[in-house]
Amino acid sequence: MRKSPQIAAVCLAFALLTTVQAADQAGQGEWIPLFNGKNLDGWTPKITGYELGDNHADTFRVEDGVLKVCYDGYDQFAGKFGHLFYKEPLSSYVLRIEYRFVGQQCPGGPGWAFRNSGIMIHGQPAETMEKDQNFPVSIEVQLLGGGGEGERPTANLCTPGTHIVIDGKLVTRHCNDSSSKTYHGDQWVTVEVEVRGNRLIRHVVEGETVMEYSQPQLDESDPQAKKLIAAGGEKMLQGGSISLQAESHPLEFRKVELRKLAD
Repeated sequence: MRKSPQIAAVCLAFALLTTVQAADQAGQGEWIPLFNGKNLDGWTPKITGYELGDNHADTFRVEDGVLKVCYDGYDQFAGKFGHLFYKEPLSSYVLRIEYRFVGQQCPGGPGWAFRNSGIMIHGQPAETMEKDQNFPVSIEVQLLGGGGEGERPTANLCTPGTHIVIDGKLVTRHCNDSSSKTYHGDQWVTVEVEVRGNRLIRHVVEGETVMEYSQPQLDESDPQAKKLIAAGGEKMLQGGSISLQAESHPLEFRKVELRKLAD
């Protein structure tokens, strides 16, 4: 029996939809825990003033299955900004973390770093950072906690040595607020970062999209970015390192998970 053109079209559309859904699911991958709940295997610390791999004063540690940033071994912060680098550079993925700020800020920490940390993505390789360099050239998904009153959104955007594009316009402002609510106290907050190479980066807080941008790129006027370009680095960033930040306020990461996406 001959099928009518309408039925044939419906069948073709269904087949195409099924194929697209199957390809999409194949590209999503499973959630992969990025730390084992026991130690820092797969991660490398870099703290300002110290060599790569020197975890000064046990700043980064795993206790009770939780990845912690601690300052009980510090008398003064003294500009010791820290970053904990994951072992593998990444380009297209979703990173999901659960974090919370706890306790008191380390003495000597800058005022702006109160309940302040970040997830660094599209970053330079850890081994290219200079010993006294404070921050990797990267895109920072800034994590902020409220101080008990007023508004202080989280999952903001900061750009050490980089620029991005929003709504077709190059944005050179260093920090840009998201549309998220403020999270006061020591509550756990879930942040997802969807990264699709140079095409799209999306910040999601508790299931709500709070910021989107594209075309992350090196800032040709930044001294550290200039060095990366001179060494052969591409201006437009397609991927890079990811790292978790330590900026003088203790915090905890209860979950750090990755889902790789098809390019």
